[in-house]
Amino acid sequence: MQISSRFTIAIHVLICIETFKNDRKVTSSFLASSVNVNPVVIRRLLQQLKSAGIVTVIRGSGGTEVARHIDEITLLDIYNAVECVDDGQLFHFHENPNDLCPVGRNIHNILDARLDKIQAVMEKEMKSVTIADIMSGAKKIIEEE
Repeated sequence: MQISSRFTIAIHVLICIETFKNDRKVTSSFLASSVNVNPVVIRRLLQQLKSAGIVTVIRGSGGTEVARHIDEITLLDIYNAVECVDDGQLFHFHENPNDLCPVGRNIHNILDARLDKIQAVMEKEMKSVTIADIMSGAKKIIEEE
């Protein structure tokens, strides 16, 4: 199991938007150059963030802005916006464990509660970190360059 790069790209994009918002129009092409991906990847990601109410996108070359204050946007908000998690479940279970095997027959009883607990801990931690927290650290690192 691995969280896709959409999550870290989304964080990167939000940091760029916030960092450059007063200096330039932040377009998908500009963001793509920072992330070093095709602008189409950024446009798809921005649509997901827009649908979640995290950014506003002005069509054409109008640019992108953060829609809410950055201390109100958590890593969990971003994760929920860009990750394709079925029914809110982080862990995808294999489809057809063998009912004739004692392990296969009981694998859900063995793992479900543990996996739910792991997901809850991860979500709680992600909910405690905001883009403002990350921006604070990012500003220090960028200024030290």
